[in-house]
Amino acid sequence: MTETVQQIIEVIRSNSSFLLTTHEGPDGDAIGSSLALASFLRSIGKAVTVHYQDPVPDLYAFLPGVDSVCAHIPVTDFDVAVVLDIGERKRAGKEFCAFSRVGTTINLDHHLSCDTFGDYNLIDCQAAATGILVYRIAHAFGYRFDRETALCIYVAIITDTGSFRYSNANREAFTIAGEMIECGVNAWDVAEQLYENQPQKRLELLARCLPTLEVFKDGQAASVSVTSDMYAASGADSELTDGFVNYPRSVRGVEVAIFFRQLEERKFKVGFRSKGKVNVAAFSAALGGGGHHNAAGCTVDGSLEDVKATVYKIVEASL
Repeated sequence: MTETVQQIIEVIRSNSSFLLTTHEGPDGDAIGSSLALASFLRSIGKAVTVHYQDPVPDLYAFLPGVDSVCAHIPVTDFDVAVVLDIGERKRAGKEFCAFSRVGTTINLDHHLSCDTFGDYNLIDCQAAATGILVYRIAHAFGYRFDRETALCIYVAIITDTGSFRYSNANREAFTIAGEMIECGVNAWDVAEQLYENQPQKRLELLARCLPTLEVFKDGQAASVSVTSDMYAASGADSELTDGFVNYPRSVRGVEVAIFFRQLEERKFKVGFRSKGKVNVAAFSAALGGGGHHNAAGCTVDGSLEDVKATVYKIVEASL
């Protein structure tokens, strides 16, 4: 692992232009880790372009560097592309996957199952967040973290550990988060932005989602759903469903939580969460998806009833 970090540092030292990207529907770790890396690279004189296929959710609009994120990749050459928190290359989106004007590719990830598509692959499923891998690289480089970079890394860690509630919240995560606070991050300000600043229509959507709660397999599994009709009635969109899967997981006795989110008339995004005993990445993989031991996802075609039947069958068989 240290050898790979040193190799990546040499790539950084010897190149000048960098393209950074992450997975579709970027979350706190995806955004925090890529913006932290961009901040670090710019501070050492590198030219950096950050591209996301999908817009940054309003929840993360407070992060420094958000305004510089590009919806489209400039038609130019890049020395290096860094792909963060992606699991598999296709999740970067069609535009990046079709882009070929890159010399070297670096893959930074902490997914349990991850494609090694990079020329350099720094993959550690023990890392609580991809932001931690960015920290390791910058720290090994000798970088002195400023408040802006520290804030992005802190958000990457706090969101992917569920505010340090998940089982991946290990000693390294707490140590680095503490160091980021020493660099000027205000923990309350971040908590307020993430958890005390939600729009009214998110609660209106949640009010429609919670009655869909279904508990099955003797109380070991539970699910909730959001449909297109619920979006229309509340005026909310999909980015406001972040965290909805935690409600069925919070039910006493539930080990596996499932969130069904409608994408199209006959297409649903399925999110899995585990309290730790069950590897939900296995469920996701069986349906063509991927993820971590405690958090995974996939896309399944069919009506909501058909999708539920397919997913419940796999979950029940494993439990």
